[in-house]
Amino acid sequence: MADHKDRRAGHRQRLRDKFLAHGLGVFTDEEVIELLLALGTPRKDTKAAARAAMREFGSLAGVLEADPVELQRIEGIGPKNAFALTFIQQVARRYVERRLTGRNYFHSSRQVADYLTHHLRGRRREAVYALFLDAGHGILAAGQVAEGTVNASTVYPREILRLALRHEAAAVVVAHNHPSGRAVPSPQDIDLTARLHLACSVLGVTLLDHFIVGSSIYSFAEHGLMDDIRRQHRI
Repeated sequence: MADHKDRRAGHRQRLRDKFLAHGLGVFTDEEVIELLLALGTPRKDTKAAARAAMREFGSLAGVLEADPVELQRIEGIGPKNAFALTFIQQVARRYVERRLTGRNYFHSSRQVADYLTHHLRGRRREAVYALFLDAGHGILAAGQVAEGTVNASTVYPREILRLALRHEAAAVVVAHNHPSGRAVPSPQDIDLTARLHLACSVLGVTLLDHFIVGSSIYSFAEHGLMDDIRRQHRI
């Protein structure tokens, strides 16, 4: 028993040393989950639980976004482990959001891409995020506006407009994920973007772009779709 504990402690220390020497880039997603689980139960072997969580939720993002109740259905993950994963995810989310606030949207394309990737890639349910900008395209706020299977054409545009008014935004950028991983707009996505463009225009708010996040990130603006929508749907 003591020998098993020594091996476990040695393995965990090797992971810590690897992180200190090389950073997170050399870690597999399973190793990341293993160390995060160890924060909740430092004296418990978390390797098998990390492997099971990755099998169940499919990705690092999937594990971190999982409901704590669902996490605890994995053998070896208890309330303390689930708390550690959920807490780390919420801290990371706040950190990425706060990095954006006050920055110029067009001068922070990398940070915007990081933000969207962190929040949307790998999720098993569809979610919608929005960035609210001032007249100089400084980022006023960013956050989730919808999640799950919704009637998107009637639900989240209304919430986006409500938040745009609340933040006194002059422009908006929206994004949603495709859980399939295929970052290509569907006809429904294009129709919804046109509806949102018209709704924003009535309030004097500019819809700058719509991103789709999958295995890559698709920008309506970069592919000319936003210009097409503006030409076809003028008030």
